[in-house]
Amino acid sequence: MTTNINDMTKKKMLKELIRIRQFEDKVADLLDTDEINCPTHLYTGQEGIAVGICEALEVKDYIWGTHRSHGHYLAKGGDMNKMMAELYGKETGCSHGRGGSMHLLAQEVGILGTVPMVGATIPMAVGSALVSSIKKDEKVSVAFFGDGATEEGVFHEALNFASLKKLPVIFVCENNLYSSHLRIEDRRSEDNIYKSAETHGMEGVVVDGNNTLSVYLAAMNAVNRARSGLGPTLIECKTYRWRGHVGPSWDLNVNIRDKEELDAWMQRDPIEILSKEMIEASEITKQDLNSLKKMVSVEIDKSVQFARQSSFPDVKELSNNVYSKS
Repeated sequence: MTTNINDMTKKKMLKELIRIRQFEDKVADLLDTDEINCPTHLYTGQEGIAVGICEALEVKDYIWGTHRSHGHYLAKGGDMNKMMAELYGKETGCSHGRGGSMHLLAQEVGILGTVPMVGATIPMAVGSALVSSIKKDEKVSVAFFGDGATEEGVFHEALNFASLKKLPVIFVCENNLYSSHLRIEDRRSEDNIYKSAETHGMEGVVVDGNNTLSVYLAAMNAVNRARSGLGPTLIECKTYRWRGHVGPSWDLNVNIRDKEELDAWMQRDPIEILSKEMIEASEITKQDLNSLKKMVSVEIDKSVQFARQSSFPDVKELSNNVYSKS
């Protein structure tokens, strides 16, 4: 792919892809040994979307993530130690041990929350975008959601309102072909989610979600449109989750998908796609890549150590941070 993306930006995105992948692999190991036992939906295989979208954003911009949002949290700048501690249910976690994997928060970098309810991120992002429109603060809001969320009524209601008001919001559909365990062709007459944008009078595009640079370029265009007052964009990113709907398993023994399908998508690994392109362009070497992976591995091991050494919330304070005191 020929792009005008500079080397530093590519290297930053490659590092984030590796951080998310290795974090999820570590969490999968910890789930297997029951060291972590909260319900956990892993993002493995979909890293290119979170990284490509968030690299186009500024710290001030808002994102709303789903039940599968470890990647969104890290890509937007969330603290890895705090997220790992949250998975352990520790007081030092990003939600003080009250939220677990599906309720992540980092307001300091624009992560207003991750929400496990299907489709819930869509109107929330429209709400924060409406506030930005009223305040004229030039902040962009992003809703991440899966293909299953497009079958909720709120999807169409939110797109219509956002387009009507020309709100600075980007709708990012991570189409991984499955809504839990139901394939997209068993739910839709056509696999054409991005065309919903035309119905509601907004820009709509479909990209290869495993090609981080393609996602980034689409996101940059959408962000520029939003900041310029041209309204929302729907970006459909075609991708595939490697592991099961929830937990560390590969879902090859539940008669839902087969190994051939998984293998085919693993050949389209977002990390391999970007690193291969950068090596061929002499932007990095294989030694650079290996060094980067080792450095990230050390960071992840430190996050586990941090989580293990942290304390659980005091039983007397478990009701804290549940209701606003303001």
